Amino acid sequence: MRVVAVIQARVGSTRLPGKVMYPLDGRPTIEHVVTRVSHADAVTDVVVATSNEPQDDVIEQYAPEFGADVIRGSESDVLSRFEQALEQYDPEIVVRVTADCPLISPRFIDDSIRRIRESDIEYVSAGLERTFPRGLTCEVFTAESFERVCAESTEPHHREHVTPYYREHPEAFELSSLESSAVFDEPWLQDRTDLRLTLDEPADYQLLETVYHKVEYEDNLDVRDVVQYIDEHNLATINQHVEQKSV
Repeated sequence: MRVVAVIQARVGSTRLPGKVMYPLDGRPTIEHVVTRVSHADAVTDVVVATSNEPQDDVIEQYAPEFGADVIRGSESDVLSRFEQALEQYDPEIVVRVTADCPLISPRFIDDSIRRIRESDIEYVSAGLERTFPRGLTCEVFTAESFERVCAESTEPHHREHVTPYYREHPEAFELSSLESSAVFDEPWLQDRTDLRLTLDEPADYQLLETVYHKVEYEDNLDVRDVVQYIDEHNLATINQHVEQKSV
């Protein structure tokens, strides 16, 4: 079964321009995202979907060095980039990842894919009632259901944010929410909604840069080690004030 992970990325972030290229332990943020997604056992292809804007040439230049393919399309119509990925790779399952999550959990990806494979579920996410630290999760859906989403997504916010149509029309799809207790056995990793492990503002970068510099790892930084280090050193306060941008 072909599973394509599509990482949407662009340099022109509103709140933190260029964040996908910010270095963490000497490597661009997007490289860490690609590496972590590639560590999900069920993912067969990793694609970085960026815009046609000249400022995103740097993403097209460097992403193949990290082991990812690249497709380019409209800056505002992000959904169209995913449509390109479906046409080019013809997957059965699609994983939607944003490039501001350098600690995304490969286990969450694999568990989400497994849930779709073993049932009639068409779309898996962390759900409306979040139980994970922000930045560890993604969305996983069947290509067949996404083709229906593409056909019906006519509003601008549908095209920009890719998947709102699923959540706005729950009666039309088999949706499933994956909770932290289903992914992590450790109690101190469950219901950790107090943690921001995503990259939106300078304070987020300060926290991520600290853990990538201080926590030992070889190829892939273990989320368990990250959370333990944050707890031991009371680092969650660094970016607690940051408000998540609403969709």
